[in-house]
Amino acid sequence: MKRQFVFIMTDTTRKDMVGCYGNPDMKTPNLDQLAKEGLRYENAYSCQPVCGPARSAIFTGTFPHTNGMVTNSIAMGDNVKTVGQRLSDNNIQCGYIGKWHLDGGDYFGLGRCPEGWNSEYWYDMKCYLDELSDEERVQSRNPKECYKEGFSQEFTYAHRCSDRAIKFINEFKEEDFFLSVSYDEPHGPSLCPAPYNKMYEGFKFADGPQFSDDLSKKPFMQQVWAGELLHAAPEEVNKSSQFLTQFLGCNSYVDYEIGRVLDEINRQIPNAMIIFTSDHGDMLGAHRLFSKNASAYKEVANIPFIIKGGVKNAVTDEPASHIDIVPTIMDYFGLPIPKLLEGKSILKQIYDPSIKVNDVVYTEFTRYEVDHDGFGGLQIMRAVMSEKYKLVIHLLDTDEFYDLEKDPHEINNLIYDPEYEIIRNEFHDRLLEHMNETRDLYRGYQWKIRPWRKDYIATWDNEGYTRQRENEEYEPRQLDYDTGLPMVNAVRKKE
Repeated sequence: MKRQFVFIMTDTTRKDMVGCYGNPDMKTPNLDQLAKEGLRYENAYSCQPVCGPARSAIFTGTFPHTNGMVTNSIAMGDNVKTVGQRLSDNNIQCGYIGKWHLDGGDYFGLGRCPEGWNSEYWYDMKCYLDELSDEERVQSRNPKECYKEGFSQEFTYAHRCSDRAIKFINEFKEEDFFLSVSYDEPHGPSLCPAPYNKMYEGFKFADGPQFSDDLSKKPFMQQVWAGELLHAAPEEVNKSSQFLTQFLGCNSYVDYEIGRVLDEINRQIPNAMIIFTSDHGDMLGAHRLFSKNASAYKEVANIPFIIKGGVKNAVTDEPASHIDIVPTIMDYFGLPIPKLLEGKSILKQIYDPSIKVNDVVYTEFTRYEVDHDGFGGLQIMRAVMSEKYKLVIHLLDTDEFYDLEKDPHEINNLIYDPEYEIIRNEFHDRLLEHMNETRDLYRGYQWKIRPWRKDYIATWDNEGYTRQRENEEYEPRQLDYDTGLPMVNAVRKKE
């Protein structure tokens, strides 16, 4: 039987923007149906809640601090290989259609196909702009265009991506293949045709404590981020707006476009494995914040994650992460999982959700984008979470700890609460271990000596290990500094 894998991703889709996650106000019938046909994860996390770094982890299987893309508009390291390269080197056809955001260029990309992907189907946002006249380019970035007479779905990036995905499926339906379909939508400017452009007029989210969080015990950067909303009444934070109308309308529109691709999969390759996810979410007023930044709140970091190809109509609370996607793809195609990858295959869990793969997962942040002076600048964050607890360390600010069972809205920061000292410190130890094991570029004693952790002392040697890179599928084995010979152990105590 042919092995065929379709990975579908949107940009800035919150978990509660997909109807099957418990919000009946969200009209996403195609993704809801996909969930009925597969496995839906409640506790899946982005590796960094901002576009480029999130995608770097998704397509390389390494964290942003490992692959070098710690912010938007910074390219990954030259020796970093994507899943397309790894699969195509094993004679598996690989297509990438849609937003890429990994080449170090501007928002739209460079329009050049990277190694490992079929150049006939390469279609990043620069390719889309190249199809348009100058006048049409400006229109493609103007949210008001979709209210003008004659605006059609054929003009949108999403529609053109779906067309190419359908063509790819038909061309390679008799071969093993991996196809990625990466929509920019519903990310702004959120262009969508009627009836989607007015579908959510007057909509506001249900009131809840997340809109009245005073942030007094939260990181100072969140108070700065909130700006004028810090002292606003909750009804001024959570309210209907033209932005929200169009954003959610575009969310339903991209569900329609995804449905076109899913229909073709069902017709041509019904046994294909399918993953749907989003790179990150958006605060949309929760905790008085908008957009995304150095935060591990569920609104930006806890993303939708639906997989069809194993068990049907199932839900799991087991933690999962974007870092697990590449190892899972490699496992699906029967290929060895490289040592370099920093996640785990969840393939067995897809077939049997009772199997436990992760007890905790991790997310991070360094800065939003190198091109912009704003967005808080340098905000170094590392976080570890399970289905019950979440620890967030802000290296330059106040840390956070939440009991997610008692406080699902993440209002009560328990970082100094003595009742949680033991479990908080266990999570802290796990986070430090993770930073060391993944050779985190920013690791050091500063992450240990937090104001609430009194049993650690600063040491210059940190853990006292040398940790060298193992990427032996594509590089010679690295050499031992002390001998000049190939290293025997990549991880070793310093002499």
